[in-house]
Amino acid sequence: MSDSPKPAPATPLNPRRRGIIIGASGGIGAALSRKLAREGFALALIDRNKTPLQILCDEINQAAGEPRALIYEHDITKYSTIPSLLQRVIADLGGLDTLVYIAGLIYFPKMDEYNFAEDQKMVEVNLLGAMAWTGAVAPLFQNAKSGQIVGISSVAGDRGRVGNPGYNASKASFTNYLEALRNRLSRHGVSVLTVKPGFVKTAPTLENVKKLMFAVEPNVAADLIWDGMKKRRQTIYVSGIWKLIMLVIRHIPSFIFRRLSF
Repeated sequence: MSDSPKPAPATPLNPRRRGIIIGASGGIGAALSRKLAREGFALALIDRNKTPLQILCDEINQAAGEPRALIYEHDITKYSTIPSLLQRVIADLGGLDTLVYIAGLIYFPKMDEYNFAEDQKMVEVNLLGAMAWTGAVAPLFQNAKSGQIVGISSVAGDRGRVGNPGYNASKASFTNYLEALRNRLSRHGVSVLTVKPGFVKTAPTLENVKKLMFAVEPNVAADLIWDGMKKRRQTIYVSGIWKLIMLVIRHIPSFIFRRLSF
């Protein structure tokens, strides 16, 4: 953790929300961290990349004129360390009411490539890391009968497309897990939001995808996610056009869909 002073505690006169962002150092994670800090959140920024995380933390605190963010260096695949780290974060923030899981890994295979090692890495980060963190937080929110969990899944999980079976599987599983978690927690007053971005202009996407359809900037995605959080939505697509695109894709008959090349 950084040596930054801790955020001021929430009080009846200053009911500050307190959140964890997993995968905060870049892309949507960094943009949403800035957005939530501007909205008054006290934040625990968690990532394995310490240098950009520290830069982001310093930027947020300087812009706020007070401590708003703390950083924690963490490898998501070290699942056994999560319970103790969670307790540290809660103690440092003075509580917790929001968890955002943004961390994600994507490998771009060739069309004739089957790479289990890379598929395993994607599942470990995109699914198992998410389950480990949300599974640790869920009982706390359930007992408190309040709180919000936000999971950044993907439109890639809506259908099994030929281009990236491992990534599709990891995101489809995460989407299904979030739905089940929502069905369990909603009866206890806990909100679970599934976010399905299409193309977002992040470094990995810009480097590996030649044709970006309806791509949005990370700050635009952050604004849309915050709007969904405020409205306690269940599922949102980043950029409304993707909701229509995926509606069509989900209803293409299988004998046609399997012949498509995307």
